[in-house]
Amino acid sequence: MTADPTRRDFLRFASAASLGFVGMSAFFSSEGRARALASDLLTDGFGPLRPDPAGILELPEGFSYKIISRWGDEMDDGLLVPGLPDGMAAFDGPDGTTVLVRNHEISNGDAARGAFGRDLSRLDRIDNNKIYDRGDNGTPAFGGTTNLVYDTSEQKLVRQFLSSAGHCRNCAGGTTPWGTWLTCEETVIGVGDSHAAKNHGYVFEVPAFAEPALADPKPIIAMGRFNHEAVCVDPSSGIVYLTEDRGDGLLYRFVPVRPGQLHRGGRLEALALEGLTSFDTRNWSGQSVKVGMTVDTRWIPLEDINPARDDLRDRGFKAGAARFARGEGILWADGSAFIVCTNGGSARRGQVWKLTPHPMSGSIDERAGKLTLFAEPNDADVLDMPDNIGVAPWGDLILCEDGPADQFLVGLTPKGKLYKLARNAQNTSEFAGACFSPDGSTMFVNIQVSGLTLAITGPWTS
Repeated sequence: MTADPTRRDFLRFASAASLGFVGMSAFFSSEGRARALASDLLTDGFGPLRPDPAGILELPEGFSYKIISRWGDEMDDGLLVPGLPDGMAAFDGPDGTTVLVRNHEISNGDAARGAFGRDLSRLDRIDNNKIYDRGDNGTPAFGGTTNLVYDTSEQKLVRQFLSSAGHCRNCAGGTTPWGTWLTCEETVIGVGDSHAAKNHGYVFEVPAFAEPALADPKPIIAMGRFNHEAVCVDPSSGIVYLTEDRGDGLLYRFVPVRPGQLHRGGRLEALALEGLTSFDTRNWSGQSVKVGMTVDTRWIPLEDINPARDDLRDRGFKAGAARFARGEGILWADGSAFIVCTNGGSARRGQVWKLTPHPMSGSIDERAGKLTLFAEPNDADVLDMPDNIGVAPWGDLILCEDGPADQFLVGLTPKGKLYKLARNAQNTSEFAGACFSPDGSTMFVNIQVSGLTLAITGPWTS
C-alpha cells in the first residue's frame, strides 16, 4: 500500500481530476430532458457497427481492437490470468505507459477461474500473508485484482500480474484522486460460508502498481459491509459515494475523518429525499419520478455499519432512506456523481441518475444536494440494463450493458442522446470496465464470461 497522501497531494490530485471531464457541464442543462419517445434519444454516434470476421467485437468503420489479455494466460508473476474480469480503471504509468487495475468477480470455490490453477499448484508463488481470506480449509477466496501495464504507442502489453488476493466477487469499484483503485466485494458471505475464514462485503484499496506486488489485504471497515458494487470520490471534499447491487438497495456516502486517508475512519450515511420519507425511486409501478425531475436530498447517519447479517439497507430504508433499483456503476464528473441503476424504470431496463452535492456537503453546515433522473429509456433496443459506467475524453458517458440478449457498449452524449459504440458478437456476456488510457488513444473493456480484455483504437474525436 502506498503511503497516505498529504493534504497538499490530495488538493493537487483533486484539481487535476476536476479538469479531466471536458464537456460534462452540458449534462447539467435542463434542455431536452422531457422526451416522449425512446426513439427520440437515438443518435448515430460513430456510425453503424460493422461485422467482425473473427466474431468477437463489432465496431464502427475505422475502429479496430486487439485482445490484450485472456483468462488462463500465464502472467509475469507465474500466476494465471483470473476469469470474470469486471470493473477496471486506467492510470498514468511509467515512461508513458498506462496501468490498468482490473477486478475479477470470482466466487469462493471457483478454482478454475482463479489465478493459482485448478489444483492450487501456483499458490506458493505469492506471499500468503497478502491473501485476505485463506479459507478455513486451506483454499483461499479467488477474487481480487490484476494490474496490466500497456504501451499505447506500440499497442502492446508490457506485463500483467496479480495485485490483490483473497477477496470474493470483486465486481466494480472506482478511482481515487490520489491515484489508487477501490475494489468492491459484491457479496456478504461470512465466516463458514463457502469455506470463508473471514467476513466479506468490504472495500479494499489497490495501488496502480507497475511492477508485480500485492496490496495490503486490509478492508476499509468504516465503509460498511453490504453488497458493494462501485464507488466514486468527490475530489473537492474527499467524500466517497457508494452503490449497492440489490433490487432494493440504497445509495451511500462515506465522509472520511481525513480526506484521502480512508483507513482512518469516517461516517457512513444513506441518501434520502427531502420531504419524501423512504421513497422508492425505481419507477417499477409507474413513473413516480419523471426524466428531468430534480429533488432535494438529505443524508441519514447509519448505525452498526458492519452488521453480522445483511440488513443494513432494510434498516436504512425504515429510517427514511430512498430505495434504488440495483445501483451499479457510479462515476464522478464535473461536480456530480452519475449513477447507473441496472433495472430501474417501468420496463426494468435501466436508469441513469445525477447526484449534485451542495458545495457545503459533508460539513457541519450541510445543506441539501440535488438528485435528478437523467435517463430512463424503458426500451431495451435503446438501452438494456446498463452496469459499469465510464467517461470518454470528449465528455460522453460509456455504459456497459448487462441484459439477457445482445450486449452493447452504449454512448450517452451531453445532450442526452444514446448510440451503439460496440456489440459483443461472440456471446451474450456483459461488457465491463470500459475506460480510456490517459492519452485518450485507447479504450479498454472486458467481456466478462469470455475472460477477455480488449484494447480498442480508432478516430475517437472525429
